[in-house]
Amino acid sequence: MASEGVRKPLNLRDPVGRVRFVGMLEGLSFLILLFIAMPLKYLADQPMAVRVTGMAHGVLFLLFLFVIFQAWGNKALTTKQSALAFLASLVPFGPFLIDRRLAESATQSGDSVD
Repeated sequence: MASEGVRKPLNLRDPVGRVRFVGMLEGLSFLILLFIAMPLKYLADQPMAVRVTGMAHGVLFLLFLFVIFQAWGNKALTTKQSALAFLASLVPFGPFLIDRRLAESATQSGDSVD
């Protein structure tokens, strides 16, 4: 099949699509915090970088937990998938690594891109 390697675009109406989207934002904010803001704080004496980026990351992390819980409550994600998404958010690059698995889950549950 020619379209097997191509992922569907994110559908923000779908609970799993929201988990994937917020996960990408949260994962990106974590990487910015670790690899840009922290070096700026300690190597360039710019503590404001961590303050601003850390606050944004904290808000996105809480939003990610909320959309995971919402998707689990709507039975769009299993308990195992929800736990995996949560654990992935705790490690750098984690949300990016589980995105394919979540995308497959959304596709199997009849995700439409209306």
